[in-house]
Amino acid sequence: MKKLMAANWKMYKLRGEAGQTAADLVAALAGKLPADREVLVIPPFTALGTTGEALAGQAGFALGAQNFYPSSQGAFTGEIAPEMLLDAGCSYALAGHSERRHILGEDDAMVGRKVGFGLKSGLSMILCVGEKVEERKAGELEAVLRRQIEAGLAEAPADIAPEKLAVAYEPVWAIGTGLTAGPEEVAEAHALVRSMLVERLGAVGGNIRILYGGSVKPGNAGQLLGIDNVDGVLVGGASLEAGSFAAIVTA
Repeated sequence: MKKLMAANWKMYKLRGEAGQTAADLVAALAGKLPADREVLVIPPFTALGTTGEALAGQAGFALGAQNFYPSSQGAFTGEIAPEMLLDAGCSYALAGHSERRHILGEDDAMVGRKVGFGLKSGLSMILCVGEKVEERKAGELEAVLRRQIEAGLAEAPADIAPEKLAVAYEPVWAIGTGLTAGPEEVAEAHALVRSMLVERLGAVGGNIRILYGGSVKPGNAGQLLGIDNVDGVLVGGASLEAGSFAAIVTA
């Protein structure tokens, strides 16, 4: 399966900026996109249209969303339904990103509802997991990952196609801080995630992509992608400039 190279633009870029960055990314990777890489761009909701237009028809590129509410429709002011995302051209969505867990207060149960409902609705889902610095120092890495994975996949079908689900390990202490988990730390965490996926999903769990997220840059992407069980990356700040993200994609 191709390595998934995902750009999470968070709350950055107006519509024109997003469309231009996506177009620049396509141009930067023209004829250079490795055959074993899939590029996913995840802009803010308001820029889904212009970003999708720039990516339309480009082989190896996909459009994703940062969030949704686990319902088809209803009186949920300010929320977006999976069907609306599909209608806007999205094929992927995130659930459980650390900023939604720790800034916006989403708990494990809500993350699990989103993963299950998103899959049921036809989206491919990326479940984000990871520990806070105090949890790592307390030796709680395995316990945190197990809790988040068990809750996150509680409503996911056991016979899920592996291409429909990815898990992104993002140590909270390395997101937007400039800090990156060392190779041994990444290998340990990804091995734990892999074992938990196999434990829950059997052989399918051995084929689900595990992404690393946390201050990924052009300078460290190649090393990260060479670690066992690192099947792609989820990139924040370094994905906001087309040249920077293109260098990560081709690392």
